[in-house]
Amino acid sequence: MKTKIILVTGASSGIGRESALKLSSQGHKVYGAARRTELIPEGVIPVALDLTDPQSVSSAVKTVVETEGRIDVLVNNAGYGFFGAIENVSMAEARRQMEVNVFGLASLVQAVVPYMREQGSGRIINVSSVAGKAVLLYGGWYNVSKFSVEALSDALRMELRPFGIDVSIIEPGGIKTPWGGIAADHLEESSRGTAYEKDGLSEANTLRKAYSWNLLSTSKVVSRAISRAVNSRFPRTRYVVGFGARAILFFHAVLPSRWWDAIARAFARLKV
Repeated sequence: MKTKIILVTGASSGIGRESALKLSSQGHKVYGAARRTELIPEGVIPVALDLTDPQSVSSAVKTVVETEGRIDVLVNNAGYGFFGAIENVSMAEARRQMEVNVFGLASLVQAVVPYMREQGSGRIINVSSVAGKAVLLYGGWYNVSKFSVEALSDALRMELRPFGIDVSIIEPGGIKTPWGGIAADHLEESSRGTAYEKDGLSEANTLRKAYSWNLLSTSKVVSRAISRAVNSRFPRTRYVVGFGARAILFFHAVLPSRWWDAIARAFARLKV
């Protein structure tokens, strides 16, 4: 297997960390990008990156290319979720979530594509979510950001194919990471003292309990999908992985919208 030069964002924890370690163990040279570079695991080369800072994005890509002379794979994994009713989440927070999850991702793509086009090959792997196709109660702005990642990836795949650049999307379901607890904290924060307090606190409680289930998939499930997208000669356009992912996408596609809405609201009241 040919050694590839890979840049993985959000490599300090969760899916990004697990993926960077896995790819490194396969013999690839992996650069792990994060704001807190001290958390990048051993065996992965740390690169400072703040997705909200264009200069930081440019510098991170430049560091890899100047050191290695090329960049073969970009894994756009970094992102976060701030849950809350659309009415309650401040526009500043909504913009920040879009800045990190969408515009930061797009900025990295714009930075690496010229190098990949010049070398006549490359691979971009964007970590989306089932939330990029199925709306979750109180996940509004997070859903908007992930729906955007889906559309952006589809557009890129068509645009970049003539240059030998592949684009794949990873669509995880329930993955046991700190993400669920953080989303629950944000939902509580945005719901207290509002018309959505009762439902919001109930959904936050459900999220915390659901993300403690042993049934949830681990980050390794997603890292294996990312590994396949990196190493496959003909990568898929989409990899649906993790607990409940296929079921969620199937039922969202076949059920009437009002039925899906009712299921999403019922989930918030489950005593899990």
